[in-house]
Amino acid sequence: MAKKDRVSVRDALRIGKGTERHHPGSFPIGPRKKPKALKDLVDSGDRLAKLQEALYAEGVGGGNRSVLLVLQGMDTSGKGGTVGHVLGLVNPMGVRYAGFKKPTAAEARHHYLWRIREQLPVPGQVGVFDRSHYEDILVPRVRKLIPAAEWRKRYAEINEFEQELTGAGTTIVKVFLDISPEEQLRRLKARLETPAKWWKYNPADLDARAQWNDYQKAYADIFANTSTPAAPWYAVPADHKWYRNWLVARLLIETIEEMAPKFPPANFDPGAELKKLEGVGVPG
Repeated sequence: MAKKDRVSVRDALRIGKGTERHHPGSFPIGPRKKPKALKDLVDSGDRLAKLQEALYAEGVGGGNRSVLLVLQGMDTSGKGGTVGHVLGLVNPMGVRYAGFKKPTAAEARHHYLWRIREQLPVPGQVGVFDRSHYEDILVPRVRKLIPAAEWRKRYAEINEFEQELTGAGTTIVKVFLDISPEEQLRRLKARLETPAKWWKYNPADLDARAQWNDYQKAYADIFANTSTPAAPWYAVPADHKWYRNWLVARLLIETIEEMAPKFPPANFDPGAELKKLEGVGVPG
């Protein structure tokens, strides 16, 4: 992307106190055509890989900073696809991935944030949550599994938790992959019509689709209560997969560029080591 075109993707997609979101099929910023986006994504991948390498090296050198990418969205919005296409651009050694499904019996015996803490990135890593602690508001609320007073208090608990993380050096990027019900219908049909995609289909997806409006209201309240200066939400139009991937890559690049990770200085004399290396010669 040319320097003159570098308008902030974070500013364009950040959600404030209300439910400000672009239409899932729109192009609020950046390329509007797939070929251009794919070409830019290659360049973005190179930039993201270099930034991630510096962040990882900084962590190895004793730094305390990390990044946590939180991905939320309705079924078929592309959480897994985003992980593959965007995080596949960087060295997997510096990435920590965690997917959160229904809590196991063992996990359910703990506080809901316990299993989240177990998967947090360590210094130098880019952590990725495919679903997250926000499921512990969404699902209990929509399915009426716990009293309203219980899920409402989780807003403050999560804000406090995320403030703790940012205070310890983790930069949080919370992304809502915003898909339209029309596009979701197309993707669900494609899964049923393609044997190679049957493994992706879950009959329970239709139950969630039937409660679409309830989930949208729950998400809107989550954004209003947990999009904070320390950990803002970004709504990514996700009807076009190629555009979704471009946006998430740019969100990560802008975030890590602002962090400006530094390669640690050598704890040895490089010049002296070069001289020793030259003196060793070629093994016979």
